[in-house]
Amino acid sequence: MNLPASGQTAVAAAVRKPLALRAGSAVLPIGPASPADPEKVALGLQELQTLGFRPLEYVVREPRGFVAGTTEERRSDFLSALMRQDAEALVAIRGGYGSNYLLDGLAIAKPEQAKLIVGYSDLTSLQIFVWQRHRWTTIYGPMIAAGFDNGAGNAKGYDKESLLAALFARDAAWSIPLHGETLVAGTAEGTVLGGCITLIETTLGTPWELDTRGAILLLEDRGWKPWQVDRALMHLLQAGKFADVRAILLGDFPDTPATVGGSPTVREVCERILAPLGIPVVFGAPVGHTTRAMLTVPLGVRGRLVAQGEGLLEILEPAVTAR
Repeated sequence: MNLPASGQTAVAAAVRKPLALRAGSAVLPIGPASPADPEKVALGLQELQTLGFRPLEYVVREPRGFVAGTTEERRSDFLSALMRQDAEALVAIRGGYGSNYLLDGLAIAKPEQAKLIVGYSDLTSLQIFVWQRHRWTTIYGPMIAAGFDNGAGNAKGYDKESLLAALFARDAAWSIPLHGETLVAGTAEGTVLGGCITLIETTLGTPWELDTRGAILLLEDRGWKPWQVDRALMHLLQAGKFADVRAILLGDFPDTPATVGGSPTVREVCERILAPLGIPVVFGAPVGHTTRAMLTVPLGVRGRLVAQGEGLLEILEPAVTAR
């Protein structure tokens, strides 16, 4: 739920950042959601090695319906992964569904020691939780069987430049060309937050409801009909989640055909609902669910959205701390 305005400065001061990665860093695959195709997993692990990382061995849980393992197993695996000293980052195997089950009763033993978490889609649930409860920065980027498996620069793969900039903290600030289109022109600064709109919406009414005030809000998803995107945006609007949002960055929402000829597109829905907010809005960036090479966006850091032409997201501080 939204924090009182007086708490905003304290929130900024309490941000916890994990250590930056380096050549040879050990990364641990985690599976808090759905099971993955073993061939995709193998390709993704190989790609991590190509990037110079060292994937650690992990437990492969048996599929149980649409999740990989029981709730207790997945929660225990996640908590154990956070405590492993040999794991410098946790990289999600895939999304799908199921991370939300881990949140009830989830108690992180050493919240002052932020661990780097990389993923998107269903991982939004965990990323919002660790932000709201412990102010951890996280990385919204490729997963082992959903991004890394298709390689750098390829369709349904990942953008290497933005990934390495986020993980290695080589510069105090960097820019991400968004390859989208401006719906409402302007420039605004804020804390980059958000992720998959489905999971953002489902935090409403929970103890870890995403506080969006002062945010550059990232919203993306796939496979929704335009009226479903309309419904989600209206829900967030009516819930006050766009109040004091500084700017909005939208994904390209693939696989969202109009249901009836001549009915509004997702882009038109977004423009109609969001333009009256009077804040900068960029639509169509290849973030999260996309058929293009996926951009990596750090969450929990200060950023500046430049809504002009194809759009630019300036990251004003590292998401990780130097070693």
